[in-house]
Amino acid sequence: MQTGDARRGIATDERIRRLNHYLRGWLAYFHVADALSALEDIEGWLHRRLRACVWKQWKRPHTRYRELRALGLPAWVARQYAESRRGFWRMAGGPLNQALPRSYWQRQGLLDLVDSYRRLRYA
Repeated sequence: MQTGDARRGIATDERIRRLNHYLRGWLAYFHVADALSALEDIEGWLHRRLRACVWKQWKRPHTRYRELRALGLPAWVARQYAESRRGFWRMAGGPLNQALPRSYWQRQGLLDLVDSYRRLRYA
């Protein structure tokens, strides 16, 4: 990452593009290792971190409500999550799993670490 990236926001699609570039290189290097369980842990952490980033980008409760409704959550659930006072990491660890599941990130173009590892390792 370039200097200053930690202090300024970047678009989610750009973040995914950069992550995919890094993850492909990492997989190419480590696919010979027996690392399936480690990759599952890393992928879980990565999804949680991305959910936290998205939650942080939706700064206001009104924006959070609107985005959660657009993702298909019922109104009462979206309202409950949007008005929650929990921190970014805590929200990303539980409630947002329903709104931003693994399939959401695959549709956004994020590389599936475990699936890619299995294809490289067992092909």
